[in-house]
Amino acid sequence: MDVLHPDSPHSAPAKPVPMPIEGADSPHLVPPPWSILRMTLAARLAAAVAVSAVLWVIVLLAMR
Repeated sequence: MDVLHPDSPHSAPAKPVPMPIEGADSPHLVPPPWSILRMTLAARLAAAVAVSAVLWVIVLLAMR
């Protein structure tokens, strides 16, 4: 229902959204082995430095 115009013919009643019910025995998604969630802090920092270096190379090559 439209809050601003309650008797508008174009307003539709709100439908309840079903919520998923997950118990302790329900399967959970396992992150892949290369996931950042499984990386150590040192590995995350090394990956960030590597990505940053690649982006700087692209910028410097574009400015040539």
